[in-house]
Amino acid sequence: MIRGVDQRADSLVRERRPAHFKLEQAVRPNILSLAPYRCARDDFQEGVLLDANENALGPSLSSGSEQPVPVDALELHRYPHPALHGLRESAASLRSMPDPHFVFIGVGSDEVIDLIQRCFARPGRGKILVCPPTYGMYKVSAAINDLEVVQVPLRFDGSFGLDVPAINAALAADPDIALVFLCSPGNPTGSLLPLDEVRQVLDNANFNGLVIVDEAYIDFALEEQSLGRKNVGTDISACSLVPDYANLIVSQTLSKSFGLAAIRCGLAFAQPATIQVLNNTKAPYSISTTTAYLAAQALAPPGIAKMRENVRQLVENRDTLIAELGRIPALGRVIGGNDANFVMVEVLDGPGGKPDSARAATVYLTMAQEFDLVVRDRSKEPGCDGCLRISIGTADENKQCITLLEKLLA
Repeated sequence: MIRGVDQRADSLVRERRPAHFKLEQAVRPNILSLAPYRCARDDFQEGVLLDANENALGPSLSSGSEQPVPVDALELHRYPHPALHGLRESAASLRSMPDPHFVFIGVGSDEVIDLIQRCFARPGRGKILVCPPTYGMYKVSAAINDLEVVQVPLRFDGSFGLDVPAINAALAADPDIALVFLCSPGNPTGSLLPLDEVRQVLDNANFNGLVIVDEAYIDFALEEQSLGRKNVGTDISACSLVPDYANLIVSQTLSKSFGLAAIRCGLAFAQPATIQVLNNTKAPYSISTTTAYLAAQALAPPGIAKMRENVRQLVENRDTLIAELGRIPALGRVIGGNDANFVMVEVLDGPGGKPDSARAATVYLTMAQEFDLVVRDRSKEPGCDGCLRISIGTADENKQCITLLEKLLA
């Protein structure tokens, strides 16, 4: 039994698929035995607070009228309020969760990734499965947590989709695989994973662990869907599966579409028992008051409207950039799904030639060291020969990038 689960919220779960999955068996025994730590603010939040060894004189910061929010109003001398300015409620509403207890707030999505591995995979024995090319922190976190990494590459047919038969075969062959990390849209591929492929992994009767779908870039795909450009009339976020699947965690972040990379705020969506395991394990007061306040502002209706406006502009800038890249003879295909805020383009050994990883690396270093324009060299990733990954900038920044590539590749 998971300690501390909110029974009312747990009753809102639609189903607990798949039938063979038991969360208690997936949690490390020492984590399962944890009782949630009760901090000073869990019980009382108002009044004369002489319970948490705080500095009653307030923060050592000025509170000038030029500041949009007076420092004193945030009470930075107090430990963060558990309500986090309604952040969980706002996140639940944004992603259509039945209740805020389906939401976990982390210090960036990297903490979410690390915490999941600490909770659900046993050091020295457990393994995770990843599908390269993919986000590198899954493997870094696995090394820190003493977990082996099993790799099942994506399909290198241009789609960068899941090789579902190979994934399920690997899961059936190795009972020590505890976690499967899927990235959608992928980094660096930019490809959205169809939910029917994700379901096939979730429903695998030979797998008793959890599937994590990392949706750091999902708002770019959702915006294109809302504009009627792609994936019309179908669910594309794995959040839609959360109320049904007990073995699913969806991670997201405010760093990308919301433009709040500096505040380090990550989100996870799962059924309440899974969320409670994460809450039982995390450090107390891990989300600062300032992070919670700014994140709550971003998830309020005006903030969401601004996010969607910015995402729409970045999608337009991306389309323009792709068109301009196609006019440079020494560049090849823009590969992947282009469902995020970046593109991945091949550097060729000459006009009409083959992808050239050595040349791509040289171009990358020259751009950064001599011209102060930085992209990412992804030419060593599986299926990404000769590729540079270019984040979508402003219209002016994109023009600078095109001009520089034309010059260096002439």
